[in-house]
Amino acid sequence: MISLQKFFGKTDVFYDLLEASAVEAQNSVSALKTLVAQSADARSLEALILSRRKDKQITEKIDEALCRTFVSDLEREDVEALANAIYKIPKTVEKIAERIVIAPDRVKGVDFTKHLKMMQDSTDTVVNIVQELRKNLDLERVKDLNAKLQFIEGEADKLVLEMLADLYSGKYEAVSVIYLKDLYDLMEKVYDRCRDAGNVVSHIVLKYS
Repeated sequence: MISLQKFFGKTDVFYDLLEASAVEAQNSVSALKTLVAQSADARSLEALILSRRKDKQITEKIDEALCRTFVSDLEREDVEALANAIYKIPKTVEKIAERIVIAPDRVKGVDFTKHLKMMQDSTDTVVNIVQELRKNLDLERVKDLNAKLQFIEGEADKLVLEMLADLYSGKYEAVSVIYLKDLYDLMEKVYDRCRDAGNVVSHIVLKYS
């Protein structure tokens, strides 16, 4: 086992920034859970906007560091791919929250509990797998975490199909069908982004283990 420390030069700035970005993805889902639990009148996008804004700033710092820091052997594309995959998570979560806020009547009676738990599990796992980059490249540990992300994504796909079957049952108005279908698609993208982040980390670890 080897450490990526030597590949990132003398500084651990990339570890810090990538982990901070993953935490913002985690925070965005926590903010979404809070928003969903609130009454329609009390809902605010402020926490989600703040999380996404922080993550954008982190991503910009990663871009700046890539331009200023000599990275030996570790491909620039790997860092960029991971940063981009993580950045898209809070961005997508914010879009989900926006839909809920602008049309609260359309989500009355819709239970998002399972989806929210899966999204929280996914982002928690993203934080854990990104943290592995700072350690000694434990390939088996990374494989296990990535397998968990793949499993969650598969279970989420099944849940979406169940919800779509209910959506197309004929008991919803056409506008609600369109609205909820858009919402489910965005939720599915959150899992996809988390899976993408896990795949990038796995690629890096396989390359250097």
